[in-house]
Amino acid sequence: MKPVIYGLSGLALTDDERVFFKDADPCGYILFKRNVQDRAQLRALTDSLREVSGRDDVPILIDQEGGRVQRMGPPEWPDFPAGPVFDKLYDVAPVSAIEAARAHAQATALMLAEVGINVDCWPLLDVVQPDTTDAISIRTLGGEPMRVAAMGRAILDGLRAGGVVGVVKHMPGHGRAKVDSHHLLPTVTASEAELEVDIEPFRTLADALMGMTSHIVFEVWDKERPATLSPIVVDQVIRGKIGFDGLLMTDDIDMKALSGTAGEKAAGAIAAGCDLVLDCWGRMDEMVEIAGLLNDMPAKSLERLERAMATIATPEGDFAELIAKREELLALV
Repeated sequence: MKPVIYGLSGLALTDDERVFFKDADPCGYILFKRNVQDRAQLRALTDSLREVSGRDDVPILIDQEGGRVQRMGPPEWPDFPAGPVFDKLYDVAPVSAIEAARAHAQATALMLAEVGINVDCWPLLDVVQPDTTDAISIRTLGGEPMRVAAMGRAILDGLRAGGVVGVVKHMPGHGRAKVDSHHLLPTVTASEAELEVDIEPFRTLADALMGMTSHIVFEVWDKERPATLSPIVVDQVIRGKIGFDGLLMTDDIDMKALSGTAGEKAAGAIAAGCDLVLDCWGRMDEMVEIAGLLNDMPAKSLERLERAMATIATPEGDFAELIAKREELLALV
């Protein structure tokens, strides 16, 4: 099994994708709006991914946060709110905000599990700053580490109750980035003491089963390489200071914050200590290059993967009741 999560091109597997995926044996797959039409189509697609992989528990990922980042949306699925609405509720009713976030996440998970998706790249544990890039600030759970961790825990618990594994992101923190890493490489000059604020939610939730790196240079730790490609940040900060021992995947390696070919970036991330590479765009030439440069997943990474996927259980809860509970609580502000 190759340590990579691949995207795919459309609403169904092409013949070329089917042949390539069988041969390359990637760890899993990630879906985007281009892969989503309706319930029947999406279930058929995820079924085909399980069939081609030969694994019933193959990780099938999606970014379903609410707000701007939701791949499954109207008219087939409801429009969900983003993180800042829960942060606003926390200002006046912390317990209600935590309960609303948990209900929100469980309803999200039920929606995903129904169509065969078992991993949600959510929650963000990034601590927002006054000058955080809009690419992150419109999605965050707030600017205070304790509340970010509390609501992040509620989201992980809600996802798990609904039959889905959550991915905490973006380690070791994206809140100080002033530019969007989809387009530019952010550089953070904060001191190690200042960065304690950023890593605190990740440290509090260090027992999370899956996590995602950030494509950001933290000068105090590594002036030359972004976190995704830095053995120093992965080993000493994410595994060390934070204490995270879950399955660590990269953010999308196609983002312009990183330079080099897809294969070079993928190999660099694995060499830095990441367990998995996220390659989202379904470009066959890039996927072939990546597969050719990566060895099979090592035993420790496989152990982390198995530990995470073993927690997926039969989804619990009633979707309509969970949505009603969330809306009742959010109406307090």
